[in-house]
Amino acid sequence: MSSKTSAITGYISARFRGIPPRELAFNLLVMIFIIILALMPTGFPTNDYPDSVRAVARVLEVNNDNVFSTISFVFQGEQICKVEILDGPFKGQQAYANNRFNGRLEVDKVFTAGDKALVVIDYTGQTIRYVTMIDHYRINLEAFLFGIFALFLLLFARWTGAKALLSFLLTVLMIWKLLIPLLLKGWNPIIISLFFVVATTTTILFMVGGINRKSMAAALGSLAGTLLTTIMAIVFGESFKIHGAVLPHSETLLYAGYANLNLTEILIAVVFIASAGALMDLAIDIAAAVNEVVEKNPDITTAEAIHCGFNVGRTVVGTMTTTLLFAYTGGYIALLMVFMAQGTPVVNILNLKYVSKEIMHTVVGSLGLVAVAPFTAISAGILLTKKRRQ
Repeated sequence: MSSKTSAITGYISARFRGIPPRELAFNLLVMIFIIILALMPTGFPTNDYPDSVRAVARVLEVNNDNVFSTISFVFQGEQICKVEILDGPFKGQQAYANNRFNGRLEVDKVFTAGDKALVVIDYTGQTIRYVTMIDHYRINLEAFLFGIFALFLLLFARWTGAKALLSFLLTVLMIWKLLIPLLLKGWNPIIISLFFVVATTTTILFMVGGINRKSMAAALGSLAGTLLTTIMAIVFGESFKIHGAVLPHSETLLYAGYANLNLTEILIAVVFIASAGALMDLAIDIAAAVNEVVEKNPDITTAEAIHCGFNVGRTVVGTMTTTLLFAYTGGYIALLMVFMAQGTPVVNILNLKYVSKEIMHTVVGSLGLVAVAPFTAISAGILLTKKRRQ
């Protein structure tokens, strides 16, 4: 037994040679936490009905006799699809499924023979009573796309890529298992979201950058920028008099029985959550640059290291602010096209609630970016040169 243990220990040591033990231990703790989050219930019921089951089905035939178009591309009526169930207790059986059109392009779906669809089967005993088409089945394509992403990340970045994948999974699970349920339960959105950003940012920086002074400097700079972004979002969120109902699907949330939620505070939280990734990225870039300078020139003074960080920050900030602009406004191209097509005056556009929200979103996030650069440069200059002196 001892020989097997020694062999396993030797294999692990060989595979992870050069990686500090505390870094391995920290990432192991993160993996355990990820598993706990994955197994932890959200506290909200799933939308399952008695005597029904979800399954994947292949469309064999389509009957469009009851479908008519109000405009050339907007449909109403009902599509009847003959489907074959591909999994679940009714695998191999064929049935007819209904696909109702609502006259709304963003939610309607059109099926053709050969498509794979997610369906809900209502049954009695072993007999299928009714089949409803939910949407096209895309899970396999999504998994394939994520697999390609993970493969390239691991091939290029190796151990750092593995840590990046862990951080990705951690962020997804913390959003789905912690942030969203707590917001739905009525906890203060600003406090909960700020805690989420601080915890996630700090953990990811120490995972990817290692447990060292470089990551500590990046964390301090990123959190300083996040704090400024939060304060600016609170101040201007109230001054702009923008209600949180401008968030997509927020009215649906109210009608679903959550009228007690403070959508305006959720909107404020969204502003600094959306910019947290860019702040973290800029902070680690500057901290890594200062760390390289100090590594190559151990005799550099603190003031000189800070000056180097400022120079890097000025260069990176110039592109990162534009990156935020692209990220925030990319989804509104169709709306901007509508404004131009209708000849809407610019003064009207700039005063619309949802446009003002995006302006506030972009500018406040950019202010946070501008603040991150000097904070990180100062933190990195002090911490990294102090390490060298010691």
